[in-house]
Amino acid sequence: MNIKNHLSNIALQSGLSPDTLQFPDCDIDPAKITIALISEVPPADPDDGFYSKAESSDYMKTTLGLFAAAGVSVGSIQDILNLGIYITTAVKSPKSGYTVDTAVIKAHLPLLQAELALFPNLKVIGLMGDVAKKAVNMIAKARTKKNIIPSESTYKIRNNEYYLGEVRVFPSYIITGKNLLIEKGKCDTIADDIRRMVEVM
Repeated sequence: MNIKNHLSNIALQSGLSPDTLQFPDCDIDPAKITIALISEVPPADPDDGFYSKAESSDYMKTTLGLFAAAGVSVGSIQDILNLGIYITTAVKSPKSGYTVDTAVIKAHLPLLQAELALFPNLKVIGLMGDVAKKAVNMIAKARTKKNIIPSESTYKIRNNEYYLGEVRVFPSYIITGKNLLIEKGKCDTIADDIRRMVEVM
């Protein structure tokens, strides 16, 4: 199925304009997806996104570097999908300021919920950044009336086990940003989180 087409329909049903949003533009077999990595927002320039057809995408430069550091050999977003790993963003529009407003996260929540609902064999969700953590806590709170991820610094909680239903949830750090790969400490932590997610799969 084509994810972009599917989410465009969900957006219309949710009162959102698909023309103002960025969706993963890929064809997948949902049954093969076992890991979903949720980043924060798409880039201002769609050519820099995870599913960009451009030769050099900022988001994929950092993502491929982190996968390599985790010992996972991939060279493209298609290679990542072939491993059963799907990457998306919690919010489908770029940031308009330094932070993402909670109201925006809530407005886009039906899209993220629709994505996660597609994958019957999902085993792991990676929360790559605070926006993803906030979004998944909103989903959990609607189901169980409580957050699943504590509101503490990620480094303090990342080694604990959390679950959304039967799906293991890993709180980690954002996997995008032009300077990320030179931040060795953070890269090592994210790579370790990716490695642990793949081990669960």
